[in-house]
Amino acid sequence: MRIELSVDLNATLGCGQAHRWLKKDGRWEGVLEDKIVTLEQRKNGFECEGTSDKEMILSYFRAEDDLDEIYDDLSKTDPHMARLTGACPGLRILRQDPWECTATYLLAVNANVKRIGSMVESVCREFGRDLGGRFSFPRPEEIDGGCGDICRCRLGYREGRFLKLAGSVRSGDHDPLSLTGLDYRSCRKKLMGIEGIGPKVADCISLFAYGHMEAFPVDARISRLMKDIYGVSGNYSEVADEGRRRFGKYPGYAQELLYHSAIIFTSQAQDGGLHPV
Repeated sequence: MRIELSVDLNATLGCGQAHRWLKKDGRWEGVLEDKIVTLEQRKNGFECEGTSDKEMILSYFRAEDDLDEIYDDLSKTDPHMARLTGACPGLRILRQDPWECTATYLLAVNANVKRIGSMVESVCREFGRDLGGRFSFPRPEEIDGGCGDICRCRLGYREGRFLKLAGSVRSGDHDPLSLTGLDYRSCRKKLMGIEGIGPKVADCISLFAYGHMEAFPVDARISRLMKDIYGVSGNYSEVADEGRRRFGKYPGYAQELLYHSAIIFTSQAQDGGLHPV
């Protein structure tokens, strides 16, 4: 299936916002709605195998986002952001499943991208369904029902919080879909009521699951960039508030562009180059 869409798969799927995509032989493989999906970049879009649900794919990539308008708006904020939008015109924010995104980012606390991916895959292998080489992301009842051994997932101190979240969703105490219609502040507050979810994780989930572009997640990398580039430092709230103030309507996109630029810079430095994007 051919998808016509302005998107850079490497930037979008490789910048740490989703954790089940693997690049193999130039193609990206992931699991969406219990289907193993393979994507290969093409001019003006990509080829998609593993599903015929075009609307699902377009929704996942937020096809309704006008990148030209978004990037034009961001490029007016400052020269550095203008450079980033010009260097990576196809980076998109993804629309992830609320349950999967919440559970994944609960595991992401104090973990790097590689560790997060490892934990997520171990949970899928232990509790999910075999799709033929990859496993589905387990439903809350599959985790809470005791059909697997959580100890084998090696989640460390996150284990108890993860099980508690699954139980809470299964019982209806927390309904991820019920947050869909909330504004950013209300959504974030609800998420922070979940044990183990603080401001940064709540901002990630608000952005990647619920599409709140006001969210500006601040991890160590973003904190360093905000200080080095913009002279902004302080606690989490101070840096995040400045990101929301500085980047207008699209702080979420600005954050991902900054994060992606840091990945590229690190890669170039390791290869002997010295020039960031």
